[in-house]
Amino acid sequence: MQVNGEQIRLEHPVSVADYLETHGFRAERVAIELNGEIIARERRADVMLDDQCVMEIVQFVQGG
Repeated sequence: MQVNGEQIRLEHPVSVADYLETHGFRAERVAIELNGEIIARERRADVMLDDQCVMEIVQFVQGG
């Protein structure tokens, strides 16, 4: 699987929501593109990741 341009290995299929939680992302502050498709927040628990996926995680940052 590729995440933000970096190749990683998944031990087993996992949902987008679980991946975000496991890796310390705040779900309300990220946008997810998976295999060229934007994944809505309400679908993240149902969408499964596997070794063939390409995911981009964009984090929103507040600043002044």
